[in-house]
Parts: sequence; structure tokens; C-alpha cells
Amino acid sequence: MSENDKSGKRGYAIINMNDQGELCHSDLGLARFLLMNLPSSTFHHAIRIRTLRSFCLLTLGALALLSAGCATPLGSGRHFDGISYHDAPQILNVSGWDPKERQRNGESFTPDDVRAMRRSGAMGLIARASKGTEVDKKTHRFLAAADRQGMLLGAYHFVLPNIDAAYQANLFVDRIRRIANAQRLRNPRILMVADFDSKLRCKDMVRFILRMRELTGRVPVVYLENSDTLKTELRNADTATRKLLRQCPYWMALYNHVDTGTSRYSSPHPLTPRRLLETYRVWDKWSLWQYGGVLWDVRQRRSICHHYAYSSFRSPRYFGNLDRPTERSVFNGSQAELLSFWQQHAWTWRKP
Repeated sequence: MSENDKSGKRGYAIINMNDQGELCHSDLGLARFLLMNLPSSTFHHAIRIRTLRSFCLLTLGALALLSAGCATPLGSGRHFDGISYHDAPQILNVSGWDPKERQRNGESFTPDDVRAMRRSGAMGLIARASKGTEVDKKTHRFLAAADRQGMLLGAYHFVLPNIDAAYQANLFVDRIRRIANAQRLRNPRILMVADFDSKLRCKDMVRFILRMRELTGRVPVVYLENSDTLKTELRNADTATRKLLRQCPYWMALYNHVDTGTSRYSSPHPLTPRRLLETYRVWDKWSLWQYGGVLWDVRQRRSICHHYAYSSFRSPRYFGNLDRPTERSVFNGSQAELLSFWQQHAWTWRKP
């Protein structure tokens, strides 16, 4: 979450050619996709070439792509865990900074009316509850509005350093319990999320998680910004800390495939969910992936969409038919698996 105040089946693809022995224009995209996504060891199993000239052309194309920096093929199976933008269940997250300004024609939403979100395909809504000791003043309105639409409910707390982590957990749980009771929410389950500050240390993460488990009977979902401090902390974490963190579902933040080269963990390869997992060395899989974020541009005085659109995962600038930017995520699984995930990991704030 941006803080605004700071292929399993082996088949064959026919590469068509015109009378001059050249690849048809409509097939160039397919050829490029295959070259980028199929492992080299199985490439000869996946493509049936009609003529030797087309094979040579594809080989030259592959060499050109490799020289452009695509040394490692990006297949949806490995790098995106088989998840596609169009098929994965969608979750939106909001804060007191929402809704953002209108930027195009489409449907609007307010903290009291999120029907447009639901019509655009959002299955759940996660609202910011607090940051440190500061409460978000729109949390209750967003949660009540989402509850009226039958959406899955979630809330997140931005955990700051220099404030006792257990105390922050107390404030978070108490606030959500009071909101749920005051708004008479029909949904008895709320997914609780720990959004860890980019400078937080492992000992504070552990203290927050343990206190959340004491209070709710569940460990929270862990959301991480991709700072070098967090990467170093987690890579160097002891065995007990790693074991505890692995019990928490991982909500990944990754809006762009471009590695700017400014991190000590930078590599020449495009950024993907799988590569981010390998960097942290904690989780084997991600549960949620925030592929779309919104940042405020001071000079342009407008919200700027940042969204992942690369290889087999290409998201649009805006969500559905909404007329303004939103922060959005996909779930790593089917709709049925999403419902099961929420039931397993959400806090049951009252008995159904």
C-alpha cells in the first residue's frame, strides 16, 4: 500500500508464413511470447516449424531478445505462479486518501457506496484502520459499505518503528472490534493485515504478530514494502523468526517489472513475484499480490497509477469501469480458494 503522506500442458504452435517465406505480422507477437516464456530445454517440443527459414528467423529473434536483457525466459507457470490478470480474484484496498480524483469517464464510488467496485469485479475490500497511534477516519464507512455489498472484509494497520509493536496491535484490534460492533457488520470475519514500515526490525514484527495472535487467535497477513532494510532483515532472520513469518500469509507489493538498479539486491533480470520471493528467502508462495498502486505527484498535482504490465501479466491502468485510480491486488488461487483462505485466516470478531 502506498502511503501518500510520505504452462503445464505441452502443445504445439504453428508459425504461419506468407508466400515469401516471412512470418505473418499477426504471428510476430505469438513468436515473441513463445520465445520469452518457454524454457529453452522444452522449446523444440513446443514449436513445429514449417520451413527452415522460419526457424532461422525465430532463432535470430530469440538472440535479439536475449541481447536486449531477457536472458531468463519469463513463463507464467514459474514467475507468476500461473496467475493471470483476467482470471485471478480481485481485491481492492482503500484508506482515508480515497477516493482519488476523477480522471476519466466511468463509475464513481464513495466511502459510503462501493457498488461500482463490486460491479467492476472486486470480491473484497481491505481498509486502512490506523497508522502508529493515528486512526483512519474513513475505515468504518468503507467497511460498512463493503459489508452491504456482500464483499469480503479486511483491515490493515501500518506498523511504525519507535512505538511499541504490541501496543499498536492492541489499538488495531480494539478499533476494528469497536467499528464492527458499532456498524453492526453482518460479516463475522475480517482479515487483519500488518503493513510493516520499510525500516521496521524483525523483533518488532515478531512482537506485533505474537500479540495479534494472542488477541484474535490468528496471525495477521504480512504486507511488505520492498526496502533494502526489510530485505536484509528477513534474509538474516533467525530460524524462529522465519518459522513465525511463514505462518503469516504474504501480501506482496510489486507494481513494476523494471529494476531501477538502485537496490543492493538489484539484478539484470525483470522483477517478478517469484524473484521477489527468492530475494526475501522466507515464503515459498505469495497469497496476495498488490500489482496496482497509486502515488501522488506533487508537481502534476494528481494521482499517478503504477501497475504491473509485463510478460503474461498485463493489468490496465484503471480497475474495471471505475473513473479514478485505485490500489488493487490479485489472489493466488481461484474464487473458491479465496473464500476458503478468508475463512481460514480472517479474525472471527463475533461468532456467526
